[in-house]
Amino acid sequence: MITREIKRCFATSVESLLRTKLLGLQPAHLHIQNESASHSRGSESHFNVLVVADRFTGLSRLQKHQLVYELLAEELKKVHALTLTCKTPEEWNSSATKVESPGCIGKQPL
Repeated sequence: MITREIKRCFATSVESLLRTKLLGLQPAHLHIQNESASHSRGSESHFNVLVVADRFTGLSRLQKHQLVYELLAEELKKVHALTLTCKTPEEWNSSATKVESPGCIGKQPL
């Protein structure tokens, strides 16, 4: 019988799965911040993602987010909170700012 600890050793992290899927957009810049440690105990559930890709050209902010949500549909079943910033290279060059994640209402003291 495989224990929970052994399963955890062989499991692919949620962060790795997000990165693998988002690389499919061929981003010029990709930053994934795993913020889970400050929100939950022992699970990967909170992420701040910045993706800069030509694929977003001509899309509205909503359409960019919908594209990413569709791409990450399976992975998002395991995620509680996602802060998402999607920009074209031109948008990124004109305002290279990182979006901070809001506080978590359900945050439990560690």
